[in-house]
Amino acid sequence: MDNIYGFIGFGLIGGSIARSIKKRQPGAEIMAYMRSREKLEKARKDGVVDLVLSGVGEELSRCDIIFLCTPVEYNAKYLADVRPYLKEGAIITDVGSTKEGIHRVVAELGMEDVFIGGHPMAGSEKTGYENSSDHLLENAYYIITPSARSKKADVERMTAVARLTDAIPIVLDFQEHDRIVAAISHLPHLIASSLVNLVRDEDNKDELMKRLAAGGFKDITRIASSSPEMWEQICMTNQSNLISMMEEYIHSLEHILSALKARDKAVIYRLFDDSRSYRNSISDAVRGSLTPDYSFTVDIVDEPGAISTLSCILSACGISISNIGINHNREHGEGALRIKFYDEESMNQAWAQLKKYNYELIKEV
Repeated sequence: MDNIYGFIGFGLIGGSIARSIKKRQPGAEIMAYMRSREKLEKARKDGVVDLVLSGVGEELSRCDIIFLCTPVEYNAKYLADVRPYLKEGAIITDVGSTKEGIHRVVAELGMEDVFIGGHPMAGSEKTGYENSSDHLLENAYYIITPSARSKKADVERMTAVARLTDAIPIVLDFQEHDRIVAAISHLPHLIASSLVNLVRDEDNKDELMKRLAAGGFKDITRIASSSPEMWEQICMTNQSNLISMMEEYIHSLEHILSALKARDKAVIYRLFDDSRSYRNSISDAVRGSLTPDYSFTVDIVDEPGAISTLSCILSACGISISNIGINHNREHGEGALRIKFYDEESMNQAWAQLKKYNYELIKEV
């Protein structure tokens, strides 16, 4: 029997999850609540939502799974509001990018047996239900964070729901999740932003640093263009992990600074050699040094022949591809498929050609 799903908040992520469920489970019933009733009426007209809710109430007692898709600071309030309407065996989940705060509130409310956290690692530079799609989460990681009292069967139910969206589910302890994203996502954003501000502050009156900034500098600071409102909230909700990682990073910088002052060539060489080896073990682009990023991403549906069709279009124009691969983490607006080229001219030619065929292309600033 198909499930009944409830959504509190129905923006880009909530709308995309609902669209994916409806596409792969047409008999599922979806009810949703958000402040903008107009958008929910549009979702009902689209066939994505079956029942538009006027608030948190008795209708939710029919739901098998309820998604909290509001901003992080509001989810705690909705946890308490939803609790009286949960039927036996129902699950509450969320879609927030940090988990410790929501799990702490869940424990305080005595809801660990009914809550399983979630973090779909996908997104877009566009927001709102109107920009949702049934393939936003395709091949993206979907982190699932059980509570201390979560049942194995419920965790398996949540992984099955993640697979309904064609995402790749990974089950993690919520504290480990926050520690990981502090290192691989949150700290890099702070570093990129602080580096950009350093160049701004140290530039001369002719702004030569700014004028000459390209290649490697733009590559490693691209993420500094992200939403300041969102990243302020993320930093505050993962504060302890971020502080710990930053302290370790500052310690490593102090070690490098001491080596530079002492002209210790061995330490400096080891820094670059070790980082190169590890970086190359992560990336498909095995390069000894950072090169300009001649790439863009494509919002493409994962279906048979999709990649080969795109490749044939470029090949027919004599455009060579350096690398092509799926983005598993698209939380900051990247498309599902990343294409890299050997030079800027090839990239620009490919962009123009694919635009003729109405592909949706995204180039990071």
